[in-house]
Amino acid sequence: MTMTQDAITVRGLEKSYKNVQVLRGISFNVPKGTVFALLGPNGAGKTTAIKILTTLLTPDGGTASLCGYDVLKQPAQVRREISLTGQFAAVDGALTGRENLRMIGKLRHLKDAGKKAEELLARFELSGAADRRVSSYSGGMRRRLDLAMSLVGAPAVLFLDEPTTGLDPQSRLNMWKIIKELTRAGTTVFLTTQYLDEAEQLADQLAILNKGEIVAAGTPAELKKLLPPGHIELKILEERHLLEARALLQEFKLHFDEGNQVLSVETDGSIAHLTDILNRLKNAGVSVSELTQKQPTLEDVFLMIVGGPPEKGAERHVNF
Repeated sequence: MTMTQDAITVRGLEKSYKNVQVLRGISFNVPKGTVFALLGPNGAGKTTAIKILTTLLTPDGGTASLCGYDVLKQPAQVRREISLTGQFAAVDGALTGRENLRMIGKLRHLKDAGKKAEELLARFELSGAADRRVSSYSGGMRRRLDLAMSLVGAPAVLFLDEPTTGLDPQSRLNMWKIIKELTRAGTTVFLTTQYLDEAEQLADQLAILNKGEIVAAGTPAELKKLLPPGHIELKILEERHLLEARALLQEFKLHFDEGNQVLSVETDGSIAHLTDILNRLKNAGVSVSELTQKQPTLEDVFLMIVGGPPEKGAERHVNF
């Protein structure tokens, strides 16, 4: 591995299929030992970007390097540094979990393939099922085995294409834990996901890809600053108190949900702002039965930028 501060560097990457331009000069950096999430709706170009970075597809323009190796000029070196886990578990159901791992170890010419298999079985809590055929595994177990197989060669960069799709909540949480452990150990993770809460939980940096362009990028906290800081919801049951509250808070941006007797008040997110609102109501004798503070989420940002959930003219150079 050559010396570089970034695990992945992309500059002006372009790709077209016939007359359809899928990537329009995207650029970004991914520092070593971090999680980078690439988000976007279907057809945005996420899978194309991954295929180029993993040497499975040739770009029409631009450059990309992983661990200092050029994906076009040094594909063999790039492949030694990476591993890819796709949307569907690439495991052999006719083999046992142990046999799957040993097979990958031998394909990677590991001298201690058996020892490595045992280590990964224990790490992914599969030792008890090691000698069962994988066809009998649950979806979560197959996904964990798939990820374990990706780590047989100790890759510097791990590509995870929607790793938790179809998993139950507990299996998703277990997968999150594993990904966090990998980055703490120095692995760089390139993640695509249809779950925005997953990106918010895991990603150190993320980019939103839409129609082949990166339309927003930064940390989850930075992207959430693109929206108003938040609002509080006040449930006021008595009609006269509700009228008083609306009069007292008329200088704020208000929204009234008449059916639920809830008054939403936009705030700057500060404690001082919240205290000011509550003191005004208290001093006027307005009775609030319930208060809920709402903060913008990554999903709110995505909906604002793209207009829909990821699966169900912007700055093109993003320097992380």
